[in-house]
Amino acid sequence: MGGYMKTGTAYLPLHYGSAPRWLFDRMKKLAREISIIIISEFGSEDMLIKLSDPAWFQAFGCVLGFDWHSSGLTTTTCGALKEGIKGLERDLGLFIAGGKGATSRKTPEQIKAIGDKISLNPEPLVYASRLSAKVDNTALQDGYQLYHHTFFFVPSGKWAVVQQGMNTAERWARRYHWLSEKVSDFVCEPHSGVICDHKGKPLNLVAKESEETRDASAELAKENPEKLTKELKRIQALELPSRHHILASDIRPENFRKIMLNVYEKEPENFEALLGTAGVGPKTLRALALISELIYGTEPSFKDPVRFSFAHGGKDGHPYPVDREQYDKSIEILKEATSRAKVERSEKLKALERLANV
Repeated sequence: MGGYMKTGTAYLPLHYGSAPRWLFDRMKKLAREISIIIISEFGSEDMLIKLSDPAWFQAFGCVLGFDWHSSGLTTTTCGALKEGIKGLERDLGLFIAGGKGATSRKTPEQIKAIGDKISLNPEPLVYASRLSAKVDNTALQDGYQLYHHTFFFVPSGKWAVVQQGMNTAERWARRYHWLSEKVSDFVCEPHSGVICDHKGKPLNLVAKESEETRDASAELAKENPEKLTKELKRIQALELPSRHHILASDIRPENFRKIMLNVYEKEPENFEALLGTAGVGPKTLRALALISELIYGTEPSFKDPVRFSFAHGGKDGHPYPVDREQYDKSIEILKEATSRAKVERSEKLKALERLANV
């Protein structure tokens, strides 16, 4: 089930509140039944591949009964799946940690607890969880603050991440998908898919085109913090061209100096280590990107990684053609799993109707 086509954008307006209990209970049952059938047919590792694909995940959420265009589809689908398979994790070979809000911050502890139970070293998984969140909150500065992080993994150590950020000013959400098999480098094109409402001009330090900026930033982190602070103050005194997307006005030199003192002591060997250092946030990386550009002439990327279209566009070939064969195959798998699910006939018919609308 690999090789999904990424094809544009999809609207995910922020909807506040939570799913009603009667709906969530039904979503849990259907999520459990569909997961049992899919894992029995294809295996738990293939379930990770499916969850990491924005198209399949969106269709899955629709089948369970949530609004296709709502930001709540992400949080409720992950929650329904986590609750639905509770008690069956060992049998299915699928484990889920994290969730929405405060629960997302418990992800490392939940991974460790599961790892202890199944004799799996949790440290690589905890690292993947933390760094994937750090990338989408800090290295990809697109205006969306993460509030949901769900980490899926199997006994072999393979994993997938579905996390979502919100832009409260614009009232839109953005979902990020990761798959361990596709992550050859955490800080260079690591996503399996990103879904959002529109493309912007983010500071994208994980784009392939930002490699020189990443390298230069890591080198600068080894410089004397006093020297870097002076360079930052000098940049703030300059009049940058209007085309420049990085703002230096909101970066406080003294705060930057304190953070860089800590970084300097840690001596990060590369950009990934720099990103993983405690205290290094979006403003620190913006400052380093600006100084890198001034000293080394490196130019970071402002390419938005959003390429996927689920509900809008794609069918006419713009911005990318849809892989119709793969798309139809995903729908058929969900249809077959829904038909075989052990739920009431009325619930099954409603789910198939929703799938037909997809």
